[in-house]
Amino acid sequence: MSILTLFGCGKRNAPAYPADTIPTRDGGSVTLTFFKHASLSIAVGDKIIYVDPVSDKADYARLPKADLILVTHSHYDHLDAAAVDTLSTPATDIVCDRTSAEAFEMNCHTMRPGSVAKPRDYVKIEAVAAYNTTPGHLQFHPKDREDCGYLLTVGGTRIYIAGDTEPTPEMLALRDIDIALLPVNQPYTMTVDQAVQAVQAIRPAIFYPYHYGEVDEKTDIDRLVRELEGVAEVRVRPME
Repeated sequence: MSILTLFGCGKRNAPAYPADTIPTRDGGSVTLTFFKHASLSIAVGDKIIYVDPVSDKADYARLPKADLILVTHSHYDHLDAAAVDTLSTPATDIVCDRTSAEAFEMNCHTMRPGSVAKPRDYVKIEAVAAYNTTPGHLQFHPKDREDCGYLLTVGGTRIYIAGDTEPTPEMLALRDIDIALLPVNQPYTMTVDQAVQAVQAIRPAIFYPYHYGEVDEKTDIDRLVRELEGVAEVRVRPME
């Protein structure tokens, strides 16, 4: 089944969202579909992984049900139990941080930084610490709450979805990243300069800025692209 069929393209009044299909190291492919803010999905064949689904970011009732749902942390723009319910079937697996796990009555794979899970045979998930490091911003995403970013390995390809974070030692130590999604949303996550620092450190083949906009302080995406020329392929997809 193709991603076009999965997401209803060609059907009357079906929702359409920007999507990229990217080859994996094993000769297969994954398709990333971008909704809004921090909400997206990853299709592996006919299997669908949703990341931080939130009801007002996509028309989830008209999208395919989830095989797997990832939640990075408990803020309202990442954890939405109603969206999770809409996408879930009895066979859906939920992977989330320990604070978000309370919303699911612990009926989930509970992750802490450093945890590794393999809820399905086609994906390995490693939790990466996600937190603020700038004085005056530490309260937004405190380290001791143990929010998570996730490093997915699919078909040998490593996809890093950072969640809400600034550059941390745990992030900057990552290597062999094929695709990275980093938040660039001031003052809560990274500045442009911090995003440049992170991409220069981890050297992904493809970098998607995400989780930007919807705040007063606008992200200078054009400068971000300019400063990373020759470092990574920067792909900007509309997520505002």
